[in-house]
Formats: sequence, C-alpha cells, structure tokens
Amino acid sequence: MIETLSAFSGVLVNTLTVIIGSTVGLILKKQIPEKLTNAVMTAIGLCTIAIGVTGVIKGENQLVMIISLVFGTIVGTLIDIDGKLSRLGDKFQNKRAKNGNVHSDNATFSQGFVTASLLFCVGAMTIVGSMNAGISGDNQMLYAKSVLDLISSSMLATSLGFGVFCASGFVLVFQGALVALAMALGSFLNDFAVNELICTGSVMITALGLNLIGVTKIKVANLLPGLIFVPFVCKIMELF
Repeated sequence: MIETLSAFSGVLVNTLTVIIGSTVGLILKKQIPEKLTNAVMTAIGLCTIAIGVTGVIKGENQLVMIISLVFGTIVGTLIDIDGKLSRLGDKFQNKRAKNGNVHSDNATFSQGFVTASLLFCVGAMTIVGSMNAGISGDNQMLYAKSVLDLISSSMLATSLGFGVFCASGFVLVFQGALVALAMALGSFLNDFAVNELICTGSVMITALGLNLIGVTKIKVANLLPGLIFVPFVCKIMELF
C-alpha cells in the first residue's frame, strides 16, 4: 500500500507546484504590462517548439508516429476532445463568476486551461517520468518536471489567467492515470514503445508551441488519442 502511494508522490508534487506557480502568476498579473506578458508568451512558445522538436528526433520509426497520429486525430476529432476541454474550462469560469469572483473572458480562460493542461501533460518528461514512477517507483524525473512547471505555470498565468490554475486538476488526473497504466502494463511498454510515445507526444508539444506564438490554431487536444495507439502500433511493427 505504501509503495503504491509513493508511486504517485511525483504526480502530487507536480500538481502542487502548478497550483503554487499559477497562484504567483495570478498575483503578479495586474502588476505586469500587457506588452511584457505578450513577449513572455512568445518566449514560452519558442521554447515549447524547441522542446517538441528535440523530442521528435527520439523516435526510432516514423511510421509509428504517423499511423498513431492519423488514427488518433480521427478519433479525437470525432469525439471533439478539444471542444469538451474548452467547455469544461467554460464551466469552471461560469461557476467562478457566479460565486462573485472577478470576471474574465471565457475564451481566455478556456485557452489557459487547455494550453496549460496540454503543455504540462504531453511532453517527454511527463511520459518517461510517469512510466518510471509506475514501473519502478522512481519519481525523480517528475520532481524535476515539477520545478520546470512551477516556473512555466507562473509565466502562463500572468498572460492566460485563472485557467492555468484549473489545469492543475487535469495534471492530477492525466498523470495519475499514466502512472496507474504503467503499474498495470509495465511489461507491455518496452524502450521502443516509450521512445515512440515521446516522439508522438513531442509532435503535439511542437503544435502547441506554434499555437502559443500565434502561427497556427491547431486543436492539439484532438491529437491526444494518438498516444493510446502508439504501444499497439509498436507491437505490430515488432512482428515484421
């Protein structure tokens, strides 16, 4: 029981750092001019693109990434994950407004919620860190990621507001699910599958970075099912 709980300690710490970081960002939001927050968003976007590109090159077989993303995007678009996340963000915002909190634009709130949720949950450190935590109980990578997310959540919150804070709930659920899956299916996820998961997730990170700098408006959340396809495509590839 204790070992099971310790496997999730990295997820809990990561969730806490997103809460702390975004809270700091919200406090500083009114003190920072819009020109500066826009510049920070551009910098975050460029760094996100660089991180994504670095992760993509770790893939060993591009066909795995292509097949997984194509089928994953079809599934994600049909069930409209991006729309569901945006509507979830709107519900948080509307509830907050009814409770008498300061009103902010729903579109900005949803953008902050979706952007932060994806940025914190589909990168290489999330995937590998969660796998390590679930399989061997090693949370070191998730702890390191927590420090990075502390900084990035504070910067994102200065621009995108309270939606970034609410993304902490998505971090808890998504990363917790990854750790649980790793505990249950650890033997199914070999190094080949993990590398392809990183590659596929990094494509999403790159797309998210392009959105952050305003070049594209890709519905990145609709790509998420691609991660589910990766292990199965890898197993098929290993047969040939």
